[in-house]
Amino acid sequence: MSTPARDPALAPFRVRSFRFQWPADLAASWAFEMETLILGWYVLAETGSVLMLTLFASLQYAGTLLSPLIGVAGHRLGNKRVFCAMRGLYLLLASMLAALALSGALQPLHVFVITALMGLVRPSDLVMRHALIGETLPVAQFVGAASISRTTQDSARVMGALTGAGLVAVLGVGIAYVVVTTFYLASLLLTLGVASSRTAPQTPSTLVPTTVLQDLKEGMLYVWRTPALQAAIWLALLVNLTAFPLVNGLLPYVARSVYGTDQTGLGYMVAGFAGGALLGSLWLTRFGHGVKPARMMVGGCVVWYVLTLLFVQMDSLAAGIAMLLLSGLAQSLGMVAMAALLLRVSEPRFRSRVMGVRMLAIYTLPVGLMLSGPLIEQFGFRALGSAYCLAGLALTLWIGWHWRSQVWDSRAPANRG
Repeated sequence: MSTPARDPALAPFRVRSFRFQWPADLAASWAFEMETLILGWYVLAETGSVLMLTLFASLQYAGTLLSPLIGVAGHRLGNKRVFCAMRGLYLLLASMLAALALSGALQPLHVFVITALMGLVRPSDLVMRHALIGETLPVAQFVGAASISRTTQDSARVMGALTGAGLVAVLGVGIAYVVVTTFYLASLLLTLGVASSRTAPQTPSTLVPTTVLQDLKEGMLYVWRTPALQAAIWLALLVNLTAFPLVNGLLPYVARSVYGTDQTGLGYMVAGFAGGALLGSLWLTRFGHGVKPARMMVGGCVVWYVLTLLFVQMDSLAAGIAMLLLSGLAQSLGMVAMAALLLRVSEPRFRSRVMGVRMLAIYTLPVGLMLSGPLIEQFGFRALGSAYCLAGLALTLWIGWHWRSQVWDSRAPANRG
C-alpha cells in the first residue's frame, strides 16, 4: 500500500502551506453552503416570491466586479494578507446576522443588506485559493491541487446542504447561524498558517512603481492576448450565465414549486449535484495528471449542458436528484480543468490577476438569475431551463471550434497536464 507521501493524489499535502490551506478552505466552504441554504429558504418562506429569491442569490455575487481589483491587491500586498482580511470580514458579518437571529430581530431586509456586504468580497475567495496554489506549489501539481481544493466546495455542498437544512428544521435560524459563525472562525485561524509565498513577498516598495489601474489593465490585456486564456474566460462567462443559475440559486424554487418538497428535499437536491461534483473532483485527484486540461474543460461543459437539459425535464424528485448527480460530475470535470488551465498557461507574475479576471466572469451569474425570475413567471421553469441549456450548449461548441488550435490540439500548451 502506498504511503501518503508517495501517493501522487496526495502530493500537494507534502507542502506545509497546503496542509493549512485545505482545511481552512473546507471550513469556509461549509459555512458558505450552509449560509446560502439557510438564508435562501428563509427569504423564500418569508416573502413567498421567486423574484426576492433571485435577488438574494444575485446579491451573493455583487462583488464580482471587484474580483480583478482583489487579484491586484493580492499581487501588490500579498495574497495571504488579503485572504486573511477577507475571512475576517466573513466572521464579522456572520456574527452580526447570528446576533439578529438569536434576538428575534431578523428581517428579510437585514438578510439582503448583510448578503450584499458579504457579496462584495465572497466571489473573490476562489481568486485567493487558486492564487495561493499557484504561488506555493510546483507546476506539476496544479491539476491535483486544484482537484483537491475543489473537494472542499463539493463536500461542503453535500454536507453543508444536509446539515444546514437539518439545523434550521430542528434548532431554528439563530442556532444554525452560530454554527456557521464557528466555521468562519475556524477558517480564519487556519488561514493564518498559510505561507505567504515560495519567494520573497511582493510589497509596494519592491514592485516597479505602477498604479492599481495599470496593474488591472495589464492583467486584462494579458488574458485578451493569450488565446487559451481568452477561450476559458468566455466559457466561464457562458456557464455562469446559463448553467449555474439552474443548479444553484434556483434550486429552492424548483424544490418548492416544481417538486413540492421542503427544506429536506432541497438539501437532497443540493447534495445530489454536489455529490456528483465531489466524485468528479476525487477522480481528478487520482488521474488528473493524465488529462488534457483544455479538452476536458470543453468536453465537460458540453456534457454538463446535456445533463442539465435532461434535469429540467424531470417531473419527480428522485429523477431530478439522479440527473443533478450526473450533471454535477460533468460540471466538476469542466471547472477543475478550467482552473488548472488558467494556472498552467499563466505566467507566475500574472496568476493572481488572471484568477481575478476569471472571477469577474461570475458577474454573469447574477445576470442570469435576475433574468430568470420574470422569465419563469412568464413561461415557467422548464421553458426557461431548456432555453438556457440549448443556448449554452450551442455557444460552448462554438468556443471549442473557434479556438480549436488552442483548446483541442493535444500539442497545445493548454493541454499539457
